[in-house]
Amino acid sequence: MTPGEPDPSAGERAEGVTETVEGLDEALAAVDAFDRALVAGLLRPQPAQAADLTRLAHAVTGTPLASRVAEAAEKAAAGAAGEDHFVALAAARGALLGSVHDALMVRVDEITGRGRDEENAPPPVERQPVNLLAAARSWLSDLARAGWQGMDHDTVSGAAQIVSAMLPDPALRRLATLLDGFAAELAASCPGATLERIPARRWADLWSRALLLTLPGAAAPAVTGTATGRLLPLGVDLHEHATAAQAQVHAVFEPADGTASRLVRAGVAVPKPDTVVGAGVWQLLRPHLSLLAAAGEGLSMDLTDMPVTAEGDLVWSDEHARPGEPADAFATARVALAAATAQPTAPLDRHPARIAVPVLLEGYTAQQDGAALTFTRAGHPPLTVDTDRVPIAGPLTPEAVTASTACIGLLRWDDGAYTVQPLAVETTVRKKTLALHAGAWAGGTTDKAGVKAEKAATDAVAVLRERAGRLLRK
Repeated sequence: MTPGEPDPSAGERAEGVTETVEGLDEALAAVDAFDRALVAGLLRPQPAQAADLTRLAHAVTGTPLASRVAEAAEKAAAGAAGEDHFVALAAARGALLGSVHDALMVRVDEITGRGRDEENAPPPVERQPVNLLAAARSWLSDLARAGWQGMDHDTVSGAAQIVSAMLPDPALRRLATLLDGFAAELAASCPGATLERIPARRWADLWSRALLLTLPGAAAPAVTGTATGRLLPLGVDLHEHATAAQAQVHAVFEPADGTASRLVRAGVAVPKPDTVVGAGVWQLLRPHLSLLAAAGEGLSMDLTDMPVTAEGDLVWSDEHARPGEPADAFATARVALAAATAQPTAPLDRHPARIAVPVLLEGYTAQQDGAALTFTRAGHPPLTVDTDRVPIAGPLTPEAVTASTACIGLLRWDDGAYTVQPLAVETTVRKKTLALHAGAWAGGTTDKAGVKAEKAATDAVAVLRERAGRLLRK
């Protein structure tokens, strides 16, 4: 197959992601052991916690981390761990999850037939806001000593001043946002001693990631070049939270110099009032990323010297982009997706939960079994479809996914298995093929439900602005 030609087997290969990955269960078991140790806290560890810490240390034996992690595990088991020891333990946990991520991605690349640019990303420019980073490390260390069962409002509230001091600095905003959300989630669960269920993996993920981001320079993305050429959107992945919204456009980029096409992303995140929901979130996101409108309207974008990171994230600026010719996402997926090279993953982003690989699936049968939906192809195991990730801010619905004949989606790994998150589907309506996209309303819509949600968002934002102006005048 030559570059640019459709790959007839891409959909078939993408449904074979069920084979066991050697060593994966053992790596995750070591991560789970450490996560258990954090539940009760490391101020006065019990023998079971000491054993779990030792298991983490043994899992990185033979690696450059081995001696530091062994020392950290010993100190933590004795209740004498300092900040550097907690950083070492977080690094070991991150390394294990990184190895799981890499093994899963090797399998994904084999299945999709996609090449990957293995060039190492250069280290980010190092900054030294020592006091704030040290304060964040101190709070996270206190949290580890208390544990999820021992945390209370006094412990959790220690993040507030740190976050307030970090937010004005753009270089620290990534860490500040993480700490703010993490602390809010913990505060809503206080006191920990009364919790019936503790999300040990999730909270340990947030804790260890935040701790590693306190290392100077770790949070700064490295812009390594510029992109000039044609951008062909595949779909929009929308995430909505009570106080924030994020949209990420997955696309194929065709360089103007004729070099190999590659997969890229462009995203935007904004704060939002909790009264703005559904299609209303596009109103908040749209002004910050013109690519959303292009993706919603089925247009390509022509880029000129757009900054881009080594991981394939476009640092979007409208000055470097203009709308191009119409570009059908399914035509792009059939013709260009298989030949597009994937970019390397940044070290701190190597986590199985962050796997999101664009794929095209065709020739399947959708089968509904209760709440579970699967795509099945003759001779291949079923692939679970994660319709819970389909946003309500667009015309794509779980029912449309069930009735579909083709799907552009993100291949993910969740709870021990691969799943696919639909971004767009083709379905047959009155003997005609109709494409439905999750991001179809990103640029605006005439759909009654979408128009209603946009109007509600406009009214909510207007009220908030009026109230804010009143407070400022006072």
